[in-house]
Amino acid sequence: MKIFSGCLVTETNTFSPIPTGLEDFIQIRTDDITTGTHNLNDIPPFDVWQSKARARGDDFIFSSFAYAQPAGLTTRLAYEHLRDELLNHLRDSGPVDIVLLFLHGAMMAQGYDDCEGDMLVRARKIVGPDVTIAVELDLHCHLTQQMIRSATLMNTFKEYPHVDVSARGKELFDMAIDAHMGNTKPTMALFDCKMVGMYPTTAPDMRGFVDTMMETETKKGVLSVSFGHGFPFGDIPDEGGKMLVVTDNDKPLAESIAKELGLQVFGLRHRIGFDSLPMEEALSKAVTLAETNTRPVVIADQSDNPGGGAPGDSTFALRWLLENKIQDAAIAIIYDPQTVKFAKTAGVGAELSVRLGGKTGPTSGDPLDLDVTVKAVALAYKHRFPQEQGKPALFPLGDTVAIHCSGIDIIVSSIRGQCFSPCIFDDLGIPVKEKKLLIIKSAQHFYGAFAPIASEVIYMAAPGAVPPIMQQVPYKRMTTADKYPWVDNPFLL
Repeated sequence: MKIFSGCLVTETNTFSPIPTGLEDFIQIRTDDITTGTHNLNDIPPFDVWQSKARARGDDFIFSSFAYAQPAGLTTRLAYEHLRDELLNHLRDSGPVDIVLLFLHGAMMAQGYDDCEGDMLVRARKIVGPDVTIAVELDLHCHLTQQMIRSATLMNTFKEYPHVDVSARGKELFDMAIDAHMGNTKPTMALFDCKMVGMYPTTAPDMRGFVDTMMETETKKGVLSVSFGHGFPFGDIPDEGGKMLVVTDNDKPLAESIAKELGLQVFGLRHRIGFDSLPMEEALSKAVTLAETNTRPVVIADQSDNPGGGAPGDSTFALRWLLENKIQDAAIAIIYDPQTVKFAKTAGVGAELSVRLGGKTGPTSGDPLDLDVTVKAVALAYKHRFPQEQGKPALFPLGDTVAIHCSGIDIIVSSIRGQCFSPCIFDDLGIPVKEKKLLIIKSAQHFYGAFAPIASEVIYMAAPGAVPPIMQQVPYKRMTTADKYPWVDNPFLL
């Protein structure tokens, strides 16, 4: 059997001031794998796709992997170049049996609201109607009818934080094989849940709903159940949470289950979002808790999460720590290439003055003029995002430094990225377990690795580019007239 695979992933924040160009994409091609420059075993879900294909004796073709950190609109040039490179490879590969694609689902480019839908339409034209096209998506996707019409089957991650990339990839591979062999005939249905938000699956109600989805997948005729949470910072008409159900040649069953589960998660709407506190309240609470705890209090600076397209250089929380003379605190990761350059030049142990952060726009706050000591320098650092199965996913942060100022350790990177794990503190010589407060620029992906070392986790809605309170997002293209939280029950309209 001949299996073609490829990836084009970024998440587009239409409110972000940071454009996404071709140079922002990490690109791995076939030659990088064959020469040993990169290893597919280090890239979920290609790790399981390649392993399972080889175990079956299939001809597995890896085309290309392209990933960019979430930011603003992708340029037309960048999208069309990367799209065409992947699709031309598909065309040049000759007849294939299965196409496995790893896409995000919320990628937008200049002139393209639905990059994934556009790619799938073009892929279908190349391979014809009978080839199985199977797609794994991030759960923060915009699920569209164009995607449904062109793909044979799709699934999304179930977990937020996204620790199940390989697990969902394994399921997709098996479903694709069954579909190609004629053992099943995947039939998909969508249900619009009419809700916009972010829903951590570590909380009890969402944890229970994930369990319900998995239990539903054991029922006769049901192949896959996914809840696409939607990406709340991508302002398009198709935005919002949707249930996606795949059955074996049973459209009415797919539609009924999608509606049943969609209404079930809608019924949880008051209990499954983040309980994010304003900055002053969050940090004051953290300081109070830290006085009586032996483990650090972890505060998520959700509004400056680079994983949602934020700049990652806001200074609001750090300024508060300095003004309140807080000691034994650490913060990660501030994006500031110039500060990194100065710290590298000065060297470990050097004392210097820097103008830190606050460089990207009004949502980043003002720069901080600080006298700092350089504590550590890590060149070409890759940050680890632990997964449930397989190796951690690796995210390059470029040259990264640790600096110290007035009792606070600060990690600064030259490439924008969110903080996934306390390993970054350990790698740069900061004794994380000795800290009273840890401020993490992330919305939820930090949770799996930080929760075990935290005395408490606090979600913070500081000023910033990606506020966790949906009513603060200035939508223009997506109507709020028929969605929660603007309307409590739009199904009654």
